[in-house]
Amino acid sequence: MKKVLFYLISMLFVATSCVDTEEYEDTPKGNFEALWHIIDEHYCFFDYKQHEYGLDWQNIYNIYNVRAESNLNDEQLFEVLTSMLGELRDGHVNLSTAFDYGRYWKWHEDYPTNFSDTLQRRYLGTDYRIASGLTYRILDDNIGYVYYSSFNNAIGESNLDEVLQYLAFCNGLIFDVRGNGGGDLTNAEKLAARFCNEKTLVGYMQHKTGKGHNDFSSMEEQYIEPSSRIRWQKPVAVLTNREVYSAANEFVKYMKCMPTVKVVGDRTGGGAGLPLTSTLPNGWVVRFSACPMYDRQRQHTEFGIEPDYQVGLSTEDFVKGEDSMIEFARKLLVE
Repeated sequence: MKKVLFYLISMLFVATSCVDTEEYEDTPKGNFEALWHIIDEHYCFFDYKQHEYGLDWQNIYNIYNVRAESNLNDEQLFEVLTSMLGELRDGHVNLSTAFDYGRYWKWHEDYPTNFSDTLQRRYLGTDYRIASGLTYRILDDNIGYVYYSSFNNAIGESNLDEVLQYLAFCNGLIFDVRGNGGGDLTNAEKLAARFCNEKTLVGYMQHKTGKGHNDFSSMEEQYIEPSSRIRWQKPVAVLTNREVYSAANEFVKYMKCMPTVKVVGDRTGGGAGLPLTSTLPNGWVVRFSACPMYDRQRQHTEFGIEPDYQVGLSTEDFVKGEDSMIEFARKLLVE
């Protein structure tokens, strides 16, 4: 994590010092030019997305340049700029203004939710436990169930000790991160460390070293070090859906490297670039993916991670009040 933070701080310096938005006028055309060049010089997935769906950033410039006319008001300019950013198909790319927040959410909006809080309440009941950001209980077949809704919710080492100690006599553990859109990467690392017994290579990352689309450092290893505190030794099923993104996507990447863990559910949403921000001449703030991260096979996870077992919620099970994914995981853990 120290390497990640170092690169993040380094890239923040690059993003705020190398893109001189003062050279662009605070006009619709000037803000368009500033935004296009910020992304052109610092975005990290151009080659990958050109390969995946034919993204041509220079052609995007030609298309949207003619729309950035001098007589546009703020709302019209916002529409043009957010539409241009949408061409990147990246949930980490956003445009913040005082009146709206430009975002790309098709990475999960175009797919089944595969999660129901109504069904979840049937499993949790009313006497479940809460330890900071974790909700947990023991199911009636002696399977532990833990739900983590957001990596923005802090978890302490003592929280994890208490949860794992309480579930210690369970036959297996379901760790549910469905709907988790990410947050603090240190929480993902801290949590994954409770499921490994030796230093484990979980992936790689790079950072930009120049303005060219291919100006990157060499790949640096990402490792998870085993926790010195209570660690889980029994089978684990991690439940995923398309809304698993960013730090939650990284967590799934880490957990797939652990020998006792299987991932059950849908492909995750992705989001494998550490995001940074920069400011346009008019004060609007753009966020973008700057540092790419890969799995331990050096493959991109920007568009998600496949589960070990593809399972979704079925209508038939829903009518019966059953969560198909939880039920599949329960059977998997006792095989």
